[in-house]
Amino acid sequence: MSLAPTNADLAVDTSPSPAESGSSGRRFSINLRQSGIYIAFALIVLLFTILTGGDMLAPQNISNIIVQNSYILILAIGMILVIIAGHIDLSVGSIVAACGAVSGVLMVEHHMAWPIALVITLLFGAVIGAWQGYWVAYFGIPAFIVTLAGMLLFRAITLSILGNRGIGPFPDAVRTLSNGFTDGYLGNVGLGALGGADLFSLLIGLVAVTGLIVTQWRTRAGRARYGQAVEPVWVFVAKIVVAAVVIMFVIVQLARFRNLPWVLVLLAGLVLGYSLMANKSVFGRQIYAVGGNLQAATLSGVRVKSIIFWIFVNMGVLSALAGIIFAGRLNQANPTAGNQFELDAIAAAFIGGAAVQGGVGKVVGAITGGLIMGVINNGMSLIGAPSERVMLVKGAVLLAAVAFDVWTKRRAGASR
Repeated sequence: MSLAPTNADLAVDTSPSPAESGSSGRRFSINLRQSGIYIAFALIVLLFTILTGGDMLAPQNISNIIVQNSYILILAIGMILVIIAGHIDLSVGSIVAACGAVSGVLMVEHHMAWPIALVITLLFGAVIGAWQGYWVAYFGIPAFIVTLAGMLLFRAITLSILGNRGIGPFPDAVRTLSNGFTDGYLGNVGLGALGGADLFSLLIGLVAVTGLIVTQWRTRAGRARYGQAVEPVWVFVAKIVVAAVVIMFVIVQLARFRNLPWVLVLLAGLVLGYSLMANKSVFGRQIYAVGGNLQAATLSGVRVKSIIFWIFVNMGVLSALAGIIFAGRLNQANPTAGNQFELDAIAAAFIGGAAVQGGVGKVVGAITGGLIMGVINNGMSLIGAPSERVMLVKGAVLLAAVAFDVWTKRRAGASR
């Protein structure tokens, strides 16, 4: 018996039906729920670019935004899957601290080779995720309670390991992964008034744009083949051109500064892998099915408990990876590491389009939500805004994102 992919598709795809938008694709309409986050991101970047006199888009600042928010973006990838399945994880900040402490003890105090210490730390994160996943999936305790307890438990473990001291410095390889940049393998190429830029980084950007064009074209062709509504060709081309210009602009700016951050390479691999898993694999469709309609998923033969268990294991592994990245960035394992990281990760997921009830969300959306938070932090810092104003703006953006999700659902329900 098949899973009946329509369950997952109905949970994820809120685009108008062919009857509403016109199967011929002649009528142009914008799906605010899917496109609103990207429009908002562009407007926020434009606003801070104006307020900072262009400093927001300076090569060094773009690089700083990526590097400084890398661990939150890693957490957001795992958090969006947890939220899609209809749960929440409040413990990721404490897991980041605990795993950073474990990696510090292994690499610094016991002088363990960093690859082996990295694997052990990721396994430690997986064990933590399995612990929490068991209580949620098989024992039936709400994830809110389990992870709230985990927030306290794993912070206590961190303090037990570190006390009030930090452990460092970390090996060069770990620091390079967190703060380093790719080498100029092919040398620089002249860009006229822009100066020189790393040729290898530019070629990576062209490969990324080519991959985007191919995947989007195949997706559009697949939708058309199954009789689903697709946008007019000119709209499709315009969206691809805008995306390609944005990608190449960012790549050019990074290539002009110090080339691609290694953590950006890691993030690109994670986003690609998790996007394919969520959209193309059976496991990914089952996550959407569980969050969209738990009873229907159970009746369709989905092993609901197993799905929930493994998304928490995955969250533990990504939290451990974020812990290593953060510790490498600070060059020490710190007992206060990870404070409020769970709030930023949850906010990134909801701002990026996740639904409060579950069943809706995209990995790319969560990354966009995380970048919005990062741009707000960075932009407010550049204009010298006090910390309380930064928190005010971030809270307002989060509330607006959730209110927008509720509004679009009511609007869609009223139109039926």
